[in-house]
Amino acid sequence: MAGRRGPGPRVSTPADHALHELMVLSKALFDTLDEGEILRLAMDHIAAAGRYSAEAGYLRVDGDLVPSARNGRIHALAVERRVRELAGQDGPVTVSGRPWGWALGLRGLEGLHGYLVVTSRSQPTEAERSLLLTLIRHTAAALSVAFAHRRRQEDVLALHRLRGERTALQRQLISVVAELGYQRAVHALMADVAASGGGEEAITRALHGLTGLPAVVEDRFGRLRSWTGPNRPDPYPEPDPVRQDEMLHAVAREAGPARMKDRLITLIRPHGKILGVLALVDPRDEADEHTVLAMEQAATALAPELAHLRNLAEVELRLHRELVDDLLAGTDEASAYARSEAVGHDLHRSHYVVVVQWSNRTADDSFAQTVGRAASNVGMRSLLTRRSDHVVLVADDRPHARALYEALARETGSRSGAIGVSAACDCLDDIPHRYQEAQRALEVRRYSCERYGTTFFDELGLYRILGPGNDYQELETFVHEWLGQLIDYDSRHHTAMVETLSRYFDCGGNYDETAESLAIHRSTLRYRLQRIRDISGKDLVNVEDRLNLQVATRVWKIVLGGPG
Repeated sequence: MAGRRGPGPRVSTPADHALHELMVLSKALFDTLDEGEILRLAMDHIAAAGRYSAEAGYLRVDGDLVPSARNGRIHALAVERRVRELAGQDGPVTVSGRPWGWALGLRGLEGLHGYLVVTSRSQPTEAERSLLLTLIRHTAAALSVAFAHRRRQEDVLALHRLRGERTALQRQLISVVAELGYQRAVHALMADVAASGGGEEAITRALHGLTGLPAVVEDRFGRLRSWTGPNRPDPYPEPDPVRQDEMLHAVAREAGPARMKDRLITLIRPHGKILGVLALVDPRDEADEHTVLAMEQAATALAPELAHLRNLAEVELRLHRELVDDLLAGTDEASAYARSEAVGHDLHRSHYVVVVQWSNRTADDSFAQTVGRAASNVGMRSLLTRRSDHVVLVADDRPHARALYEALARETGSRSGAIGVSAACDCLDDIPHRYQEAQRALEVRRYSCERYGTTFFDELGLYRILGPGNDYQELETFVHEWLGQLIDYDSRHHTAMVETLSRYFDCGGNYDETAESLAIHRSTLRYRLQRIRDISGKDLVNVEDRLNLQVATRVWKIVLGGPG
């Protein structure tokens, strides 16, 4: 028997031929950037999609539909009227001698680019309809590319024209001012602006007008105070404390304004103390000696303005401190209410005492201002003072569990801080006691496994009864009474019996969880617990012994600092 032959070569079908023609047409459409040529190509090759004729084509120009030069004359008026009636939608079109006609919108991301009116002597098949829609999409996409290219060219020309106009205006301004004495004129302008009481906004407006560059004032921490000019970032970038300090030191070493990337920067520092930063955004390096002169005069005008604001802030901060110090020590309500109204704070609401401590920051005026700024940024209304190693806030609402901590971590560039929050205080007489609660919450946080973060007093559970003012000698005596023999044993033999017992209680007496947390075998845990019974003489089954041992391990670990 003769062997079977394999399949012969594939025979090309009409569908294959149509797809090939569409691919060739698509390439031609995208190879030209002329919108009229794109429409002409689509009309000339409409037969690639099936038994169609291109009756008419329209391009949208300045909001109006402009007919193609290739449109037929016989039905032109009727077809055009129908296309305009469709108002951007696809729809049927009636053409004499053509059973089927349709107006198809050529749409892109920017909206309607035009229309293609297609007719056929018979109803199109599903395949022909699909090919026609593919051709329409490719035509619309090619028109989008051409439209974007044309817009880009127009924008480039407009930008070039505007730059030329700005350059001409700047030259004209420089020429006029040079005749009158540029330096004297700028100095007088800035002095007048500063004297007008418009503040830093008025000064940056004047500087932007003189230089044509966006003028920016930031505080010494890199936060925006004023921006005059285009292209303001939104949101404004969050400053990096380390990079900000490096930038301040670099600019301070320069005799005048210093260039940092796309900015020209000078410091505002009356009497040597940095109060802020003045910058011109100059990505094209267009600044000249006239720009530098205007910038220096603006910095001179800003110095007394920022110094005045700084003095006002310091006076307000001092009034806040005096009031908070008296509240923490205890003071009469009438005086406290009157003084709080004077500084714009409502003491009649419920308040919380918040204590803040950061391991890498001294509780000085600078850190107190940082805490106050962070609290304000997260929406806290508060009064503020400081102690030797922490800052105290009296806030009129319960702080968010993490917002203040995260804000301070960003401000300081470090997460090594702890915050303690008291229970709610409904009368001023309770504030001294609430202050102790906040200190207690802070202390528990500092001695816990997670040393950094926020702790609320009303969530302390057992530790609330071990509050500030408790006699630590009594606590140590209690711990020694219940754990002394185990602590001594651990010390002599370098074992971890107390830690094993503490972990056993933390895991609710579950052998498997305790063994896993200690990374030991279950049998090893059983042996240790038996040794604990033998060494301490305490019975873990006895309810009284078990309770006292559990409390003792918690006090040993959290209050007394554990093995340390």
